[in-house]
Amino acid sequence: MNKTSQTKSKHKRVSTYLPLFVSALICFSSTATADEGGVAFWFSGQYASFAAVPATPGWSVPIMGYYYDGGAKGGKDLQRGNQLTAELDSTVPIIMIQPSYAPKTKVWGGQLNMGIGFGWGENSSDASVSAILDGMSEKRSASDSTTGFTDLYPIVSLAWANGTNNWMSYITGDIPVGDYDANNLANLGIGHAAIDVGGGYTYFDPTKGHELSAVLGVTYNFENDDTDYQNGVDIHLDWAVSQFLNPNWQVGLVGYVYGQLSSDSSPHAFNDNRSSNVASVGPEIGYSFSMGEQAAYINLRAYWEFEAKNRVEGTAVFTTISLPL
Repeated sequence: MNKTSQTKSKHKRVSTYLPLFVSALICFSSTATADEGGVAFWFSGQYASFAAVPATPGWSVPIMGYYYDGGAKGGKDLQRGNQLTAELDSTVPIIMIQPSYAPKTKVWGGQLNMGIGFGWGENSSDASVSAILDGMSEKRSASDSTTGFTDLYPIVSLAWANGTNNWMSYITGDIPVGDYDANNLANLGIGHAAIDVGGGYTYFDPTKGHELSAVLGVTYNFENDDTDYQNGVDIHLDWAVSQFLNPNWQVGLVGYVYGQLSSDSSPHAFNDNRSSNVASVGPEIGYSFSMGEQAAYINLRAYWEFEAKNRVEGTAVFTTISLPL
């Protein structure tokens, strides 16, 4: 395998993770309200470079480290389970693993890839809170921390390649089995099921080292039976633009845009038809290498969020490691 082909193959397993361009405009419904607690199913930023490149046939175990530090200030009241929060600060480190299998047999001319993701981490939160009892309660300061498992995230994708162009479609979702309690301020599960569908595109010119990727998706959220709260329909866009400096090192920019298309549904009186959205941008660096005759890849990227409305805003950092079996 020559260096150019090897560089491309080293990234094919990276696109197995769940969750378009630097400038994007998404129109949101004016009647939309914030996701419950300002926390959505979709991990914005989980897709980056080579998102749509077909996976290499066989087994792989991508590993992703995720760290988020952010909050909601300035009187932004967010429902979290059975509590209404304000002046919220949260720190969330998580390690995610997604065993995946790509069969050799093509489906409709494309490469099928199947996996299931899960993780272990901690959520530490501080806020001014009010218990929700008939829509009213006395406010107090509170701190909470939860350590344990996340929900399960099954995913099936189908990808095609034609020269420098790559296309991908996917369906994923949330199986709510992670650590969640409606009476907790901090949780690792989201308390409800969800289904997400979307597609992506990657342009990669191995001779010039140019790469551009984008993934657009829509999430339908089922009702949280513990709180009778149902998030509206969400829309999200992850993008990356990068340049290879040599066959091993890659640098670039990444970002995401997220918002709501429809209203939340809640029986509580404070549900006041607010919209929820956020955008981000940040740097990316990648390194390709070999383990024996197999390709491997490490990617580090950071996102600085801005224009957050009715949700938390902060900094997210991803480390993705793709190792062959």
